[in-house]
Amino acid sequence: MTSAPEVVTLTYREALREGIRDALRRDERVFLMGEDVGPYGGAFGISRGLLEEFGPVRIRDTPLSESAFVGAGIGAALGGMRPIVEVMTVNFSLLALDQILNNAATLLHMSGGLFNVPLVVRMTTGGGRQLAAQHSHSLEGWYAHIPGIRVLAPATLDDARGMLWPALNDPDPVLIFEHGSLFNAKGELPADAGAVDIVHAAVRRSGADVSLITYGGTLPLTLEAAEQLAGEGIDAEVVDLRVLRPLDTPTLLESVSKTHRAVIVDEGWRSGSLSAEISARLAEHAFYDLDAPVARVCRAEVPLPYAAHLEQAALPQADEVVAAAREVVGGHA
Repeated sequence: MTSAPEVVTLTYREALREGIRDALRRDERVFLMGEDVGPYGGAFGISRGLLEEFGPVRIRDTPLSESAFVGAGIGAALGGMRPIVEVMTVNFSLLALDQILNNAATLLHMSGGLFNVPLVVRMTTGGGRQLAAQHSHSLEGWYAHIPGIRVLAPATLDDARGMLWPALNDPDPVLIFEHGSLFNAKGELPADAGAVDIVHAAVRRSGADVSLITYGGTLPLTLEAAEQLAGEGIDAEVVDLRVLRPLDTPTLLESVSKTHRAVIVDEGWRSGSLSAEISARLAEHAFYDLDAPVARVCRAEVPLPYAAHLEQAALPQADEVVAAAREVVGGHA
């Protein structure tokens, strides 16, 4: 009789830390750099304890200059290292946008294929934590617009733990968006959990009536909406994009060909969003499979308010997803 595999209970934050620890142990070329990642343990506590374990050469505090330390990461990657660059929150990545867009993403092309940039940039994203308009952005869709990079959005403990190592082995730059509302989410992982797929979307709940397509911090509320819909007799399938660039279009088409309806849940603003791109792809490739227009549940098109009740009103909620699904399915009260 075989024993059950050993599991450990940990938070999303701890799963991220274990992913970094695993990469540092696997490859001496890997190092972490960013603001307060050393003695302070990271702005969100993700790198706590790593300085004591791996030392200041591999856990490097940086000056408060995103352009400088992302640029240093690009240089280190070109020099054969495998840097993990931590940007505190996604809004601060805008200070390094020139480095990400004009350097990291283009150097392979502009060098005629001679120079890869195996850089990983991690950053916290999303609202829901009363950090007001400047620290609550969901700009993943902006970065998913850029050729030359891979964009990941881990929404589960498995992905938080397992996306980093394959990202470091990607020859091109990889951006990982970690939603702040998930940091304290707790669950179980196999003790021997390892690398995960960073190419395909994942069906988190199978269903036959409507496809709920989402990613990152909106996955939990989308799963909650699916459970509410089940109580009303609507069988919702939940697709977690996981990889925002390149999008796994075949998995989306396969889901919609089965359910014939789609609701896209995206914490970004609606105009010019990732949800708009997915809607366009479904219209281009699955038009005759659709029995209703594609619906979208997105953030309100305002700077995110600080006040908790206003912030919640501006962000996608489970009841909005339920209402949208009811509308596209039709015939259900």
